[in-house]
Amino acid sequence: LTASLLIDRMCYGEWVCVQLRFFLVNAARDIGSFYGSHPWHWYLSQGLPAVLGPLLPLALAGWRHAPLTMRGAVLVTLLTYSLLSHKEFRFIYPVLPFCLIMCGATRGLLLAARRGLALMLLLSSLMGGLYLGLVHQRGTLDVMGDVRALCGPSEAQRSVWFLTPCHSTPLYSHVHCRLDLRILECPPDLDGNPDYREEAEEFYREPVQWLRAEFSVRREPSHVVLFNTLEPVVEKFLAERGFVRTASHFHTHFPEGRLGSHIGLFERQNNGDKNLLLYF
Repeated sequence: LTASLLIDRMCYGEWVCVQLRFFLVNAARDIGSFYGSHPWHWYLSQGLPAVLGPLLPLALAGWRHAPLTMRGAVLVTLLTYSLLSHKEFRFIYPVLPFCLIMCGATRGLLLAARRGLALMLLLSSLMGGLYLGLVHQRGTLDVMGDVRALCGPSEAQRSVWFLTPCHSTPLYSHVHCRLDLRILECPPDLDGNPDYREEAEEFYREPVQWLRAEFSVRREPSHVVLFNTLEPVVEKFLAERGFVRTASHFHTHFPEGRLGSHIGLFERQNNGDKNLLLYF
């Protein structure tokens, strides 16, 4: 803690206790609720079952065989995070190793059930892992290959606007050049303004008006990224500016909300200058 205070003092130029500020912002003020709220039991009723999948029955069976300290660590973690209104699967990943150890405590059950149960667990985990890892929501990664292909001698004249919900795609971790990339920002309200709306929400309220206003005050992007659910709303505006679809990528079999089933590529063909528009 002392080292952290000294380093922060050097970097910020003033005394800052980052740990305390983190607690005040994320717990006391509950800023995370800006990105969604869940009921108190979400980790028990949905979070942990989704993380463990078919291993949940084995973890429950092995619970009473686990050391008290291990069970306490799992309970304290789940209950602590349950106090926060904003919840995510990744928040409880630290308890996954403990739960897998509990599954191992039931190896006697596996031996008794012999190969049938073991095969069922293997196939269910393998099929789910392959689908979620290779198929589901892959479009946002595939499209970054098209964006990365824009790197080159003329990259300074190119720019990409990602007109998608916040953080839908990676950025420079997949594009290793100085390509100008812009996303719709969604920072939380730190000032307590009751009328606060982040940029992404402003865009989705009136997409065409937002684009018309931004295009009038900024250099028009050479590329734009959006989900195919938004395409019918903005396609006329984009067509008037010379954007033409040139590619399409599958994203998910289960589109919801502002997330679409596909991601595509549009190219602006004004004055022979090829520019790309990506849509999901």
